[in-house]
Amino acid sequence: MKRILITCLAAGIAIAAVAAPSVKKTDDAIQGYPIAPVPFTAVHISGPFWGARMEASRNVTIPLAFGKCEENERYANFVRAAHPSDSYKVEGFSFDDTDVYKTIEGAAYRLHNFPDRRLEAYVDSVIEIMATAQEADGYLYTARTQNPAHPHPWAGKERWTSVEDLSHEFYNLGHMIEGAVAYWQATGKRRFLDIAVRYADCVCRNIGDGEGKLRLVPGHQIAEMALVRLYNATGDRKYLNQARFFLDARGTTPRRQEYSQSHIPVLEQKEAVGHAVRATYMYAGMADVAAVTGDTAYISAIDKIWENIVGKKLYVTGGIGARHAGEAFGDNYELPNASAYNETCAAIGNVYTNYRLFLLHGDSKYYDVLERTLYNGLISGVSVDGGSFFYPNPLASTGDYSRKPWFGCACCPSNISRFIPSLPGYIYAVKDNNLYVNLFMPNKADIALGRKKLSISQETGYPWNGNIRLKIDKGNAVMALNIRIPGWVLNRPVPSDLYSYADGLTPSYTVKVNGTPVSGELKSGYFVIDRKWKSGDTVDVEFDMPVRTVKAHEKVADDRGRLAVERGPIVYCAEWPDNDFDIFTALLNRTPRFSIEEAPELLGGLTKIHTDVQALSYSGDGRLDATPRRLTLIPYYAWAHRGEGNMTVWLPYELQAASASAPAGSAFEDNGFFR
Repeated sequence: MKRILITCLAAGIAIAAVAAPSVKKTDDAIQGYPIAPVPFTAVHISGPFWGARMEASRNVTIPLAFGKCEENERYANFVRAAHPSDSYKVEGFSFDDTDVYKTIEGAAYRLHNFPDRRLEAYVDSVIEIMATAQEADGYLYTARTQNPAHPHPWAGKERWTSVEDLSHEFYNLGHMIEGAVAYWQATGKRRFLDIAVRYADCVCRNIGDGEGKLRLVPGHQIAEMALVRLYNATGDRKYLNQARFFLDARGTTPRRQEYSQSHIPVLEQKEAVGHAVRATYMYAGMADVAAVTGDTAYISAIDKIWENIVGKKLYVTGGIGARHAGEAFGDNYELPNASAYNETCAAIGNVYTNYRLFLLHGDSKYYDVLERTLYNGLISGVSVDGGSFFYPNPLASTGDYSRKPWFGCACCPSNISRFIPSLPGYIYAVKDNNLYVNLFMPNKADIALGRKKLSISQETGYPWNGNIRLKIDKGNAVMALNIRIPGWVLNRPVPSDLYSYADGLTPSYTVKVNGTPVSGELKSGYFVIDRKWKSGDTVDVEFDMPVRTVKAHEKVADDRGRLAVERGPIVYCAEWPDNDFDIFTALLNRTPRFSIEEAPELLGGLTKIHTDVQALSYSGDGRLDATPRRLTLIPYYAWAHRGEGNMTVWLPYELQAASASAPAGSAFEDNGFFR
């Protein structure tokens, strides 16, 4: 097997930079929307928070994922599929091929901004291994073709027979396309793209409405998103038609179940149900099809589902998916903490969905959800150094969870490897003469606004403070600058009544242009400054960033009598290493006061929060004692970096919610995916 040592990638060997080739269409996966994102290739992030995470992704996460693909025989699966045998025992999961595809996608995003001949050669060698496994008609699915007589138990006896269940044949196709298009755009090389096109053509020939075709839909969605991306890359409308078929046929085929959102047609769905990752990928695919076709019925359906999620099924961390069983959404207001699933992949899917809804509607509320998810329930899924991961992300633990460098089901680590490098594409967007500033992180960006080209930079210590400076580094243009004012500044944790602030504070913000204060009304959550801009112009934004307490809707049973603590976009938790008493016995003061402490050396640099509490216990004669203690909180994303132990997000302030002893243990169902 052709190899290039992974250790060389991890070591960061200096390679002479080579210019990335131009692409035929766009470097961005999202096209056709009323609002256009500024491609990630045009934005370069720096700074200690996101800059460090981008570097960790580049130097640790992606090389680690490639190494694990090799170590765990992901490549060997393709080798065996090229030389099938009845003697092979097909193990692992039916979607193991996607770990390779997703990691290549992440590597492609890395190559866009950091050309690296050694990495590119390594990926090319992997692609050649994959190519040998493709059958003559384009079919490529190693879970079957390693041993066609005895395929993976989830694969079904024949092609497609279990695709609505657990074979994941279309899911594999989706991630193959995503990786192939990204790699072609990064390098100009068509080898992987041609492989993906051949598999896509195989699916289009065999699946759909028409004589001789099978009427089937994906058991695990993502092909819908990917096929639209392939349509955008190639201009071939059959891929768009196939994506639309996969959506429109849903709920009409023989297998109908909430688990895979196939219980009723997509246009009739109003509530988020079933497997959370499948669901969000489907919603994102619906948005992509709607953007290209203009089908408002899709948009109306997604809007209703979004209202359900944000109003009844969203964790304060932005996580989604309450149940271990089925990795699924729960009932309305079913939001347990210790047993919360909140799969990292679901957080990524939640970002995908809200991102697209913003591009459709232009309302900041979608970015309020996206930002909450990004800073909390998503990056909690990867360690600060980029080398270990969470599959579920609960909001309380008695030491049941630890970060791991890989999983038997490795969907989350490989998903992280492709998401983080794409983050620069989420900061800015444009429409006509409007520039949207949606996220705040140090960066430099080259932006095309109609026929005008601008170079813009951001300087900020966000998320630890609310001071942001935007500067026009180069260019002149008449432009409406739309600066997102986060919901947490406007006294709205989420765009619903699911959560509300409990402290009575009223944060404010100021905006200055070239040092002069400006005022104006918000439009869809954006502060709009419409003027002629020139090189050297600056905009200074200051958000008040007090410590806030959050309460949940009364119908959320697990959070009654409890408060969560947050500051800016960051949700906090209490964890065992920072406290010399059992955090589960802490009772917040009815009117808590907080202090903050900068800890630049701790876990990549963060801000701690301190407050006085009462630690409850029973005396020898059974009397309830309350001992004054100082409670320390850290950002939720940073927990479980220092070993296993107690952690909680929601803290009791009502006596009926408090306890004088720790819970016996987190009650969750071990479904085998993350252990």
